[in-house]
Amino acid sequence: MEDIINFKSIKEYNTFNNNETLHPLVSVVHLDKADQRKLSRMRYEFYTIFLKKIHCGDLRYGLDNYDYEEGTLIFLAPGQVIGQSGEEYYQPQGIALVFHPDLIVGTTLAKTIGNYHFFSYAVNEALHLSDQERRIIQDCFTKIEYELQHAIDKHSKQLIISNIELFLNYCTRFYDRQFITREHVNKGILSRFEQLLDGYFSSDRPQMIGLPSVSWFADELNLSPNYFGDLIKKETGISAQEYIQSKVIHIAKEKMFDTNKSIREIAFDLGFKYPQHFTRLFKQKTGVTPVEYRNLN
Repeated sequence: MEDIINFKSIKEYNTFNNNETLHPLVSVVHLDKADQRKLSRMRYEFYTIFLKKIHCGDLRYGLDNYDYEEGTLIFLAPGQVIGQSGEEYYQPQGIALVFHPDLIVGTTLAKTIGNYHFFSYAVNEALHLSDQERRIIQDCFTKIEYELQHAIDKHSKQLIISNIELFLNYCTRFYDRQFITREHVNKGILSRFEQLLDGYFSSDRPQMIGLPSVSWFADELNLSPNYFGDLIKKETGISAQEYIQSKVIHIAKEKMFDTNKSIREIAFDLGFKYPQHFTRLFKQKTGVTPVEYRNLN
């Protein structure tokens, strides 16, 4: 089994990279100060954001080695593992913003941190910044670093957290821009999603394993569930779950015209374990029950 380097504290990570610890719960880490090291798997027990400067081999996902050029952001939530073990040595480059969950306890950011879905995107779904966007991000890091170097006073924590929140909000905007600028790629994913949906309901999968989940489609498309969900929402205006439900209702309406099948049989054909769940969803989406819809048509 591969050894994993586990960083439980900000201080441990700073020491590992030859950076001074100015605050026990948050740091802006300059990775070029670190010694050369072997490729290895690492786990971070805190939020970690990498701003990569150059091509480097220290970030790997699965068996793939991804090239991250200057101005690429990678987000990790606490507990995530990144990297791949190997004998190759490399010199880390770039900047990392790291902050422990304890830093934001009791703040508004603690309540909204789950809204920043990119912390659970896969590594190959990184945010690629323009030059202007990179300057804005670096300015956010500079302001956080200024507060860390400033003598601690009653304003320090609030200003640090406010600047982290500002940084995350900019990243949300930049990801929205990336979804738009990669529209041709997204259209292909949407088309494949449609094909998978059609294939799922034309097979015996609904009867065998039930209704499809968002995570099932994301896995089939080699995307993380959150990235896939956000992409579908940007492309269609509705969530991936709502998109699936719309397909279910569309197929259900077609099946209603086969009067040889009962509502119960249609529900089971679509993957519902209990017919009343099908009836509830159908009425929620159409305003009438399946029986009422059948009688109307």
